[in-house]
Order: sequence, then structure tokens, then C-alpha cells
Amino acid sequence: MALKLGELLLKAQLINQQQLQKALDEQKSTGGKLGEILQRLGFVTEDDIIECLSHQFGVPSINLRHFEIDSNVARLIPVDLARKYNVVPVNKTGATLTLAMTDPTNIFAMDEITFMTGYRVEPVVASEEAIRETIDRHFGSTREVELKKVMEDLTSVDEAALELMEEEEEVDVATLAEGVEEAPVVRLVNIMLTDAIKRGASDIHVEPYERTFRVRYRIDGLLREVMTPPFKLKDAITSRIKVLAKLDIAEKRLPQDGRIRLKAKVEGRTRELDYRVSCIPTVHGEKVVMRLLDKENLRLDLTKLGFEKPSLKAFEDAVLKPYGMVLVTGPTGSGKTNTLYSALQRVNTPDTNIMTAEDPVEFQMPGVNQVQMKDAIGLNFAAALRSFLRQDPNIILVGEIRDFETAEIAIKAALTGHLVLSTLHTNDAPSTISRLMNMGIEPFLVATSVNCIAAQRLIRRVCPNCKEELDTPIQALLGVGFSESEAHDVKLYKGRGCDKCNNTGYKGRTALIEVMTMTDDLRELVLSGATAIELRRKAREEGMITLRESGLQKIREGLTTIDEVVRETVL
Repeated sequence: MALKLGELLLKAQLINQQQLQKALDEQKSTGGKLGEILQRLGFVTEDDIIECLSHQFGVPSINLRHFEIDSNVARLIPVDLARKYNVVPVNKTGATLTLAMTDPTNIFAMDEITFMTGYRVEPVVASEEAIRETIDRHFGSTREVELKKVMEDLTSVDEAALELMEEEEEVDVATLAEGVEEAPVVRLVNIMLTDAIKRGASDIHVEPYERTFRVRYRIDGLLREVMTPPFKLKDAITSRIKVLAKLDIAEKRLPQDGRIRLKAKVEGRTRELDYRVSCIPTVHGEKVVMRLLDKENLRLDLTKLGFEKPSLKAFEDAVLKPYGMVLVTGPTGSGKTNTLYSALQRVNTPDTNIMTAEDPVEFQMPGVNQVQMKDAIGLNFAAALRSFLRQDPNIILVGEIRDFETAEIAIKAALTGHLVLSTLHTNDAPSTISRLMNMGIEPFLVATSVNCIAAQRLIRRVCPNCKEELDTPIQALLGVGFSESEAHDVKLYKGRGCDKCNNTGYKGRTALIEVMTMTDDLRELVLSGATAIELRRKAREEGMITLRESGLQKIREGLTTIDEVVRETVL
């Protein structure tokens, strides 16, 4: 069917031989359906494929996304049969059942459905993805069906084998290992790991409480509860995750860190899953947080991160300087690592020696010498930095400046002909100067070494699929920072909520970024002991776009809402 579809599209001159070959090559390496790959590459649209198949087979086509189906009609055939042949009933008139199919020549499917329902089947052509979505809408997704089955299996697992873990202080490793291999436990953890990717989650939280046990995903920056497995199996599920992460399942009193790497088939494609795992003991048991490191979502392009044009130019100019320090600041999960990796990608050339000290190494970059920190053996940021200076580096990345020793060595490196990139946890760009001096760094060292500071936050984007214009009082626009003249002209949008965005109205995230370039005037203020407020005032006079102003620009462009900007920034 895959090659046949390719030939049909070629014959209809919707694609050329080169495009078909590219799609087939990608199909060979990643798996998946040819039609979906061609759409993803932008060579054809879903409507192109439907019209082509309709013309070829001489049957009508239907766009299921614009067609409301009665649930009673859709359920005239069992879900197993619908998924087996990728078909769905769309209408019933008298003794005739109209059946949406991807392959209307499939006589076996039509005969079986005729025999089962007693209706005469009349086929219409629809896209494979639209049929799958329709089946999920009326029967529940395959994930939900499988999860329900796993939950039923879990509730039937024998409690006696796990009572020891609740009552005894010492851990029975053999009992734990036995629970880990229970088929329902294994399946539930597998669903948890793969479902996080499908939903676009960045973290999975597995949390025990006094009488409940829940799993939450962080999606677009906010936590959402997705399942509540049986409380009696909290130890077995936690231990299964620890086994995958190669951690000690007998050690339940101390925090542990590990990593899960595995290959899995997700939505018809073979994906490499990479999770950073952290276990910590709480009063009711071990809490596990898994950070999903998804290479496919890593954007190593500074122009696509959310910079305004003046801010992007200022940041790029600082990164392209031969020496000095560039700092990226913001809270955990604000996209600092992505920004730094994008900066490294910008300067990663064959004639440049780049050394990084990271804890942990989140993504592996070709052409970059990355070093994983190991505090247990004394390999910390300060120790790595000292060694780097003997490795003839051009550019050094320090994962985070946490203490005086690391800050001092990094600044000395910046003053001796190296470009140093690093991160700090501060609220905005000007307060980063105060933070460095509070660590014990002399003002003259800060003033002469720092080239640029970028502060950032991540906010949610309005879902493009269900985006609609919103009427907002002028007073609300004035309150958030718009001028009186602008408040009358700016158009606001919100997401109504749809299947694509899990009915939240938001899909994906973008960054708000504030870039402060260290000019001569700002350096003089630092040397004179100016406060963060004075530095901020001067930087704004020189054209710095603040986090709030970056947010207002995103609102003007219709990318986000006032609520999102107010949640992450201050005037």
C-alpha cells in the first residue's frame, strides 16, 4: 500500500521522484506510514492524498474533521475491527452503511463488516490519521484502552506479597525484584514512558502520599494528573523505574540519580527515549521525577527561540566575541540549556575547541567536548574548569555557577582570552551583577569580564488550531503595560480548547528574553557600586527590551495571552 500510494501521487504529479525517494528513505530509517511522512515533509497535504485516492478508486472522499458522526453509528462495529482495518462507519441509511476507509479495495474488510452488521457496505475514502482520530474520539484512544486494562490487572495483583514493604523497616529485595517483574507493573511503566512523549510532556512525577499514589506530567510548564495507580503497588512501580535507571532498589533512604535510555515504537515510529531520573525519599515513600530529554524537540537555532530582533543581535554579537563572559539566567525549566546549546551551535566550527562542564550532559553535540560532573570523585565545576584551561580551549561552557570558586575561575578564564558561557539563577538580567558580587567577586572583575546577560522565561503559546479573537477591556491592556494609543489597536487571542491541545487552549511554548549588553556606561555604574534598579534604568535607556516588554510583543503578535505574560513577568 505504501509504494502504491507513492506511485499514485507520482502519477497525479502531486510529488516528484526525488520527493518520493526522500520520503521512502526516511520511512526506512524511522518507520511510519508513507502518507504521514510525505505530509510531515510538506510535499503533500492530507486533502491531496484523499482526492488522489478518491479519483483512483472512483469512490467519494470525506474529510472526517468536518463531519459529525453519531456515536451509535460509529459503534456499529467493534473497536478491534475498526482498528484492524482502520475503518469507521460514518452514516446509516436504510440497509446501507457508509464506511470511511483508507483502502476501499479491501474486500475482506467490507465482507467481514457486512457479515457482522447485516448492512450493505458503501465505501468512502478518508485519511488514515483522520480515521484513527475518529476511532479514538468514539471508543477511547489505544493508550486509554490499554491503560484501563493494565489498571484492572494491577488491582488483581496479590496484596500479600507487598505487605512486607509497608510493615517492615528493612527492605526485602527479593520481594521487590519479584514485584518489578509483574507484567502489569512493567506494562504500566512502559505506557507511562511512551505516553509522556505522545502528550509532549517534559517531566513525569511519580508521587506517593499517605493513602494515595499519583502520576503527573508537566506539559507546557504546568503539572497535570494523568493516572492514580493502586496504592499497594507504589513500591513495585518505583522499583521498576529504578531497575530501568540502573539504581539500587534496596536503597530507599538516600536520594539517587540515574538515566533511562531505551528504544520504543511511538505512533508508528521507532524513537530513542532518554530520561533523567531522580529519586528522593519522602515521609510516605520515594518520589521519582523523570525529565524527558527529547532530541527531536531541541531547537538549536537562536532565531526560533523567541528573541526580539534587537535582543537577538545583541546576544549573537556577544557570543561571537573572542573572549568575555555570556550569562543566561532564569529559574529551573526556563530553557537556559536550550539557549546555551543554540549559542554553541552558532560558534561550533572545525577551527574552534569547545569544552563543556555539565551536570548532567543533557544532549550530546557533535564537535563539542562534553564532560559529565561527578561530585563523588571530586570532579566538580571548579575542578573541571581548572583542567579545561590546560586543554587549549577557545570556548568554555560551565553548566552553572553555584559558588565563589567556580565564579572566580570562570571570570579569570574570560579575562585571559576565552569565551565563557554559563547560567545563574536570578530574577532578571541586572540583578545577576548583584548576585556575582554577593558571591564575593570584586566589582572590577565583574565589570571587565561580563559581555552580556540574558534572562528568560517560558510561556505557553495559544493553540493555533482553536485560536479565536478575544474582547478585552481597555483597562486590562493599560494595566499590563500597553500605552493608551496601542490599547485601542492591539488584538488579543485565546484558545477555545480542542483535541490538539487537550482542551487547554495552549499548545507549545515560546521564550520571553531580556538581553542586557554591558556597555561602558553600565561598567562604570558597576564599578561605582550601583544597585540592580539603577543598572536596570540605565540598560532600558540604552534600549534593553525587558521580560515584560518581550511578553507584550508576543501578545501583539497573537502568540500568547495576557494571563501567561502576567504569570511570568513584572512591570
